Amino acid sequence: MAQSSTLTEAGLPAELPPLSRSDAPRPGVGIVHLGLGAFFRAHGAIYVSESMAKSGGDWGILAASIKSPGTRDSLAPQSYAYTALEAGPDGDTAQVIEVIEDMFVAPEDPAALVTAMADPGVKIVTLTVTEKGYCHNPATGDLNLAHPDIAHDLTDPLPRSAPGFLVRALQARRAAGLRPFTVLTCDNLPHNGSVVRKAVLDLAQAIDPDLAAWIATEGRFPSTMVDRIVPATKPADLDRVAALTGRADAAPVIHEPFRQWVIEDDFVDGLRPDLAAVGVELVTDVAPFELMKLRMLNGTHSSLAYLGYLAGHETISDTVADPVFADFARHLWSTEIIPTLTAPEGTDLNAYADVLLERYKNPAIRHLTWQIAMDGSQKLPQRMLGTLTDATTPCPGLYLAVAGWMRYVGGVDEKGGAIDVRDPLADTLKRLSDGSDAPADKVAALLALRDVFSQQVADKIKAPVTAAYETLLTKGARAAVQEVLK
Repeated sequence: MAQSSTLTEAGLPAELPPLSRSDAPRPGVGIVHLGLGAFFRAHGAIYVSESMAKSGGDWGILAASIKSPGTRDSLAPQSYAYTALEAGPDGDTAQVIEVIEDMFVAPEDPAALVTAMADPGVKIVTLTVTEKGYCHNPATGDLNLAHPDIAHDLTDPLPRSAPGFLVRALQARRAAGLRPFTVLTCDNLPHNGSVVRKAVLDLAQAIDPDLAAWIATEGRFPSTMVDRIVPATKPADLDRVAALTGRADAAPVIHEPFRQWVIEDDFVDGLRPDLAAVGVELVTDVAPFELMKLRMLNGTHSSLAYLGYLAGHETISDTVADPVFADFARHLWSTEIIPTLTAPEGTDLNAYADVLLERYKNPAIRHLTWQIAMDGSQKLPQRMLGTLTDATTPCPGLYLAVAGWMRYVGGVDEKGGAIDVRDPLADTLKRLSDGSDAPADKVAALLALRDVFSQQVADKIKAPVTAAYETLLTKGARAAVQEVLK
């Protein structure tokens, strides 16, 4: 395509040739992925692509969006090829990923997606549907049978929810005399394999107890730990990718250099890509790895997000560029979080903390504090409250982080500006926060929310979180952090 001489504001030609798929042979589909977003395209899809390049196999990915067509509409004109841009402190590098073979939008034709998942060539179904996509109660692990999508899926064979698609596809495979697929969740949840297994079995039991028994016996739901920082792609990133590649890509992903994937090696009939050949850690028990990551990375990420946002910092790298917040992160790791952990075999937790801080400092990764702050009611139990439950000594930094979340979900920042709170319980949180004037009463009302806080942890942290909340109100987030470090 001829390029126009007109330039964009970034100095690029106004018309660049669009990204297109190469003529390389295409593998058969062996994986269906539910909930295709930036993270999986920057993490799991790259691993799968590399494993096929190294060891072969038909592990092409058929992707699906559970809700909206946006990602499909951006990728389809490019035959589902996209650029993965690695943003490092010393500059950017890019590669084109061509592992996605097609993409469905579930609400447009749910029957077609169920049929695709039931195809005998599909050996694995992966998911990134976020915590709320499992339609469960995070405090108990039980499937929420009253959830509107689950209530629908109980009686309608054309599902709406991720658990619904898994159950109906497994039902179709059983009816056809096929083996089940492995369900491999890639979401950031503790014991994530158990979470999705419970959701699937609860729904299957309500639909057909014999189906539930078959899934329980023959199915496999390995737990995983995934790690790579993948900030949201912004319009300016399209020019950034074009400048590096000379191609117009409507749906690139941006990611940091670091990556990690730990998987329990428990697949139906042992069928999986050769992931170990490309650096995936295949283990018998992922729990020590996921707990390390949830508490050390995700716990500090959320803590920095709420307090950093309140202090006026736009990104995590901006936040830890402030020495007070960098010292705060070090304090959380060394004094409050690491003492609650047992290190995975071969892992030095203090060295891991050093790596995390270097990752946070990477100025090329503009991971918004506002983005990390989303869905906090779903994230707090795993990221912070577990540490507070296990801690045997005071945790002033995490008390302050919980108070920071409470201040944040009140919807008003330190300058009186409105905060755009994105959370499944946003309306409830706002109502509870606004229902009282006294800080102690606000804290008590939020601690009484059993979807987030167990009675045990609420009783344990009530007094110190109340004190931390009052410090936030009187001194502001940065000064409150300094108080912790004294």
